[in-house]
Amino acid sequence: MRSDEIAALLDAGNHDAAGRALDKALTHLHGSGETRELCALHQLALRYWQDDAEQTAFHCTHAYIYALEAGDEVTTRALHAALAEQGRI
Repeated sequence: MRSDEIAALLDAGNHDAAGRALDKALTHLHGSGETRELCALHQLALRYWQDDAEQTAFHCTHAYIYALEAGDEVTTRALHAALAEQGRI
């Protein structure tokens, strides 16, 4: 399942299905080199885990790294700012 499909699950309030889909997609794409999709998935995980500071930091860090690898300067700046706000950078 791609990030846009998982986003639709989150938007629809289908939290459990979104969590299962996120886990499966992240596991499947790990090491694939699809940095933009991995960044998008980790950003969705930020939404999914929004009430858990440790999970949020984990996924924000990973999204940041994938944004750097993808050369996405806008996303990199936004994620850097989020990490700085959390005191992680």
